[in-house]
Amino acid sequence: MFNPHYTITNQILANIKRIADLINELNHRRFPHVVLVELEKTARAVSTYASTSIEGNPLPLTEVKKILKSKPSHVRESEKEVLNYNQALQDLNKKLEEGKVKLSLDLILKIQKQVTEGLLPPFESGLLRQKPVVINDPRTKQVKFLPPDIKDVEPFLKDLIGFVNASRDKIDPLILAGIFHKQMVIIHPFTDGNGRTTRLATKVLLAEMGLNTFNLFSFENYYNRNVTRYFQTVGEFGNYYDLLDKIDFTPWLEYFTEGIIDELLRIQKLLPEVGISPETKLQTYHLKILGFIGEKGFITDSDYAQLGTRAKATRALDFQKLLELGLIERKGKGKATYYILREKQ
Repeated sequence: MFNPHYTITNQILANIKRIADLINELNHRRFPHVVLVELEKTARAVSTYASTSIEGNPLPLTEVKKILKSKPSHVRESEKEVLNYNQALQDLNKKLEEGKVKLSLDLILKIQKQVTEGLLPPFESGLLRQKPVVINDPRTKQVKFLPPDIKDVEPFLKDLIGFVNASRDKIDPLILAGIFHKQMVIIHPFTDGNGRTTRLATKVLLAEMGLNTFNLFSFENYYNRNVTRYFQTVGEFGNYYDLLDKIDFTPWLEYFTEGIIDELLRIQKLLPEVGISPETKLQTYHLKILGFIGEKGFITDSDYAQLGTRAKATRALDFQKLLELGLIERKGKGKATYYILREKQ
């Protein structure tokens, strides 16, 4: 039976408390639906870019956003990787909202199949690996880690899933999600797509445990900012069977919870301070502007004039308020001026 070794350090305890405080604060803030929809779309793009970038995808964030917007039918491998990951995110978010997701071997296999579809041969997509693999150091190209043998992959994976599902009421969800993440990387159950599958499954686990703040969560972004540290912390060095009783999850759990704090702080900064004072509160006419942009993609003053009876000078003030709140941005000049939702970075 899988029995991970770790110590709840003062740092881990402090991180868990900080995370709880940040989530509580974010969950008590309310924003217009159209704003959240746009921010969720941006968060998916950031997650997609970061998670594929960690694995070596060369596409920059700007290009990833273009691909997700245009969804071209004829794509290169790097573009297919991006489209697959984004679609998996959308599908998982939808299932989570419907309460139809629970960690299982079947779920993990489906995630890997989705992120590798069209990138791997059928016998390697959606199926556990049937050949030995080695993990090389990305810098030196030398062998760094030997994962478990083929015969042990499925039993170890089922053992991990059983441990997580049996420990939900006994172990803090953050600790549990962190343990799952590292052990998945160690087992390395697939020929390819292990990292992407692990990060998506971890997102599911966190969301399932109530940590899916507005679907804006993108902890992949934290890892991508220092890929070397991520690989050094989540991975191990040597032969799995030699390390079996020596692996200490503590350093990884400290890093894992630090990453969640970092991401929640990013979300906090990202979200506009809307509706918390008379100066920032949105009125019905402001929401009409945002709703129109959400539907059509942009709005002009003449479009806004047809939505109600606001005078031209008042309409200008309405646009100005949304500009100052960082919700929209102005494009064009003079009579060609139009407004779009501001793209969050």
